[in-house]
Amino acid sequence: MSRKSNPVYVIGVGMTKFEKPGRRDDFDYPDMVKESVGKALVDAQISYDQIEQAAVGYVYGDSTSGQRALYECGLSGIPIFNVNNNCSTGSSALFLAQQAIAGGSSDCTLAVGFEKMKRGSLGLMFDDRTNPIDKHVEVLMNVEEIEPSPMAAQMFGAAGREHMKKYGTKREHFAKIAEKNHRHSVNNPNSQFRDEYTLRQVLESPKVYDPLTKLQCCPTSDGSAAAILASKDFVIKHKLENQAVEILGMEMATDFPSSFNENSCIKMIGFDMTQKAARKLFQKTGLKPEDVDVIELHDCFSTNELITYEALGLCPIGKAGQLVDNGDNTYGGKFVINPSGGLISKGHPLGATGLAQCTELCLQVRGQADKRQVQGAQIALQHNLGLGGAVVVALYKMGFQQTNGTSPQSDGSSGFKSRAIFDGIAEALSSDGPNLVKKVKGIFAFKVKGSDGTDGTWIVDAKNGSGAVEFGGKAKPDVTLTLKDEDLVDLMLGKLNAQKAFFQGKLKIQGNMGLAMKLQEFQKQAGEQMKAKL
Repeated sequence: MSRKSNPVYVIGVGMTKFEKPGRRDDFDYPDMVKESVGKALVDAQISYDQIEQAAVGYVYGDSTSGQRALYECGLSGIPIFNVNNNCSTGSSALFLAQQAIAGGSSDCTLAVGFEKMKRGSLGLMFDDRTNPIDKHVEVLMNVEEIEPSPMAAQMFGAAGREHMKKYGTKREHFAKIAEKNHRHSVNNPNSQFRDEYTLRQVLESPKVYDPLTKLQCCPTSDGSAAAILASKDFVIKHKLENQAVEILGMEMATDFPSSFNENSCIKMIGFDMTQKAARKLFQKTGLKPEDVDVIELHDCFSTNELITYEALGLCPIGKAGQLVDNGDNTYGGKFVINPSGGLISKGHPLGATGLAQCTELCLQVRGQADKRQVQGAQIALQHNLGLGGAVVVALYKMGFQQTNGTSPQSDGSSGFKSRAIFDGIAEALSSDGPNLVKKVKGIFAFKVKGSDGTDGTWIVDAKNGSGAVEFGGKAKPDVTLTLKDEDLVDLMLGKLNAQKAFFQGKLKIQGNMGLAMKLQEFQKQAGEQMKAKL
């Protein structure tokens, strides 16, 4: 069943530096949360009392630690939910905060995650009850001998071994991923590790579980990250359009029978739930993997990053090694994956990781990632995985046309009467973009001749995601329409017949003529907004 939901925007993000557990004496979890939420509030330009509810993620902590953490930010009486979903805890909190706005129950919500961890590899907290990952361990035992190594490393390492056997992947492929992530982290001031290593150093670092070496495994970490979400009305009311990042879609999935009944460690560590969540996400948004520019994915171990390439559809199954060899996972390649340094180098405070990913991707699409900036980043993809199991995948893009500090009046379009036409189309796309894209499936270029002799071009993308409108855009159009400013206004308001205008020479069309006939979809969807503006 199709459910219409309200658009959701990230209006503020913030995070602490991720630290080695116990390194700082002044870094208890309330201190971490006060810092990350404080930064997010400053970024969002709002106060804590404007937040209507909060979801707080952590794995290692007592009940209601979420309340105690947020009491440092304010005592406003709002609902506070404590979330625990293993390594996907942060994005699970984000998922809940997003749902509240999408469903219309809130206009401004907070998702925050933190972790105060012990040094060394992860272990169980309780030994008097069923192990929540006992089914996962059983699959591992069916295919590999259990070794005196961290259990998580054995699970993800065994998945790497399986990939090597099935597809001929080499140890070097996994090591190249780790080398890449350590190299990326050099430019991230919030990263736990900022050292660059050669491929040889990665391969020759202490062995953890073949094929994994120490430099291919994420560390335990202390830290926090936060994101503030808002409805469209809230964004407009507080004039936050220039920084609002739209969550185009977010999907969450858990294990399927194939995780346990096929004796596949690749399936056991979450391949199928990632694949199915990603396919659902791309289908709902109308985007494809190749539309993505920048990705933060769950590289708890280098083997998992490689396997996840295939689960997300970034390359065919069995071809992830080729993607690595081609350099299509770093700057200059097809995708830039984990520009933050990823879990391997940035660190992995379990409850904070998903929100740190959100923070990085929002900065990237805003164009504010400093030395890590992926040039031209428009579409961002997030993947956060937790054994036990849960996965969250999400897509982001700038939510409004005036981005990166550019006001609507400063882009050169204010002198055109038809600007109101495109504002109306943008509003229609914002409120019902996926349906309009589904009907039109095309990119239009409108070359408009102003009454004062100036020329301007609008690109209307009704082909990808929720659609977009951009003055002076560079996207390659499927059809180009050229006409005078006043004629475009009359055409879109139904005062000028398109066929008559074409034969009179008032309207010139280049490209897909059939697509040009779909202009009526814009007229139907944006007509009322346009009339109101004009």
